[in-house]
Amino acid sequence: MKLFETINELKSRHDYAGLVELIPYAKAISVETSMVGEQIVSTLNFQENNIGNPALPALHGGVVAGFMENAALFHLLWEVELNRVPKIIDFSIDYLRPGQTLTTYSHCDIIRLGSRVALCNIKAWQDDPDKPIALARAHFLLANNDPLK
Repeated sequence: MKLFETINELKSRHDYAGLVELIPYAKAISVETSMVGEQIVSTLNFQENNIGNPALPALHGGVVAGFMENAALFHLLWEVELNRVPKIIDFSIDYLRPGQTLTTYSHCDIIRLGSRVALCNIKAWQDDPDKPIALARAHFLLANNDPLK
């Protein structure tokens, strides 16, 4: 079965866990994705391997960034009809406070959706969505510019 046939099958069954299974890094850092009300929310379950500073302890910044990038990717795959996997063009993150050894949540908003590029804003929080631990902005390439491919 081709990748997008698999993705469409997962979407038809509302199988968010199956979507995460397609990305090994997301699985390795313990990401889950689900629908909460009307929003897709990704969850980074706490695990010891995700700690970057054991003295605090705090989540590794790279894990937080990778989690947020994957949250945006899952959001795009779920919400937009695509014929190829979006590729990250750029990613910018602002760390606002240390990620504690707690469950972390993330939500993505698609700010601009063109025929070739999507712009997403991503927010990650732990206890309170109004107190994010990080905010990020990402551009994804949705289609190949080469009309022959």
